[in-house]
Amino acid sequence: MDSQENNHILSYTKLAIILGILLILTGITVAVSYRDLGFFNVPMALAIACTKVTFVLLFFMHLKYEGPIINLSFIGTISFLFIMIGFTFWDVAFR
Repeated sequence: MDSQENNHILSYTKLAIILGILLILTGITVAVSYRDLGFFNVPMALAIACTKVTFVLLFFMHLKYEGPIINLSFIGTISFLFIMIGFTFWDVAFR
């Protein structure tokens, strides 16, 4: 039991690389926020945020190494979220 507690799925080096990627993406988010991209401000911010969330979920929350039932429930949740966000954008666009 003691050997299981010391085993990590990912090495600290890989976690540090993922953290570095997240920090770079945060810097890109800040840089993009100072640019006027017109219509593309919101889609660019959402794309960067979704990329960061993907890294956090896959590596820090170990979703990449979970079973198919948990992955399926996650995909269902994200699909429902996209539908709700889509309805919100659709409602605002046609007011």
